[in-house]
Amino acid sequence: MTTETEALRTRHGDEEPTLTIDELAARAGVTVRTIRFYGTKGLLPPPVLGPRRVGRYGREHLARLALIEELQRQGMTLAAIERYLGQLPPDLTARELAIQRAVVASWAPETAETVTHEELERRAGRALGAEEVERLAAMGVVRRDGDRYGVDTGLLRLGVELLDVPLSHETVLAARTTLTEHSRAAAHELSRLLRDAVAERDARDVRSLSAHMQPLVVQALLTTFQRSLREELREWMDDDARGSRDDARG
Repeated sequence: MTTETEALRTRHGDEEPTLTIDELAARAGVTVRTIRFYGTKGLLPPPVLGPRRVGRYGREHLARLALIEELQRQGMTLAAIERYLGQLPPDLTARELAIQRAVVASWAPETAETVTHEELERRAGRALGAEEVERLAAMGVVRRDGDRYGVDTGLLRLGVELLDVPLSHETVLAARTTLTEHSRAAAHELSRLLRDAVAERDARDVRSLSAHMQPLVVQALLTTFQRSLREELREWMDDDARGSRDDARG
């Protein structure tokens, strides 16, 4: 029988939860009391019991806390957040929860705040050296403003995660350029289709439809892109495997 620890490890790609509740609170920028409260309300799954029955938390818990934070930023009450999370599949991985957070973040207009270096590190959940801040600036996540930083709060968590991606700085920036160009092209075409569809309607109806459609369109784009990328990677790996077999025969 699969234990709870093994199930959670499988969802995380064989990564066993290792954070104590104090470490989770520090990483997420919340209090231990808040984590325990979320647990009693069912907003967070229970920790995995390790040696001496000490609870351990993993990336799924961090991602769920980030999603809750984003929902609160959108002005949702705790009851509304409970309903929202209750509609999600119970076994979402950290990556899938991050996608949910990206969709929620898309509901609001772009947000930028000016913070100190200490506050930037607190929101990032980690220490940031000069080189890491420079990479975040190159990705458009932060900009230097004297001894403070302007931060695109919608991009901060994504930018921080990209710091640990084993790709060169140039490759990350090239990928960002590709995504930006194709996203703008898709947005332009979708906007044209929607404009044509509501051309005869009242301006208030158009604004209402736009607000309703935005999260749906973003979710559709994320889903279709995920599937397309998965297919591309599968073909890439299959081609690589075929090439290795051909080399072995030769």
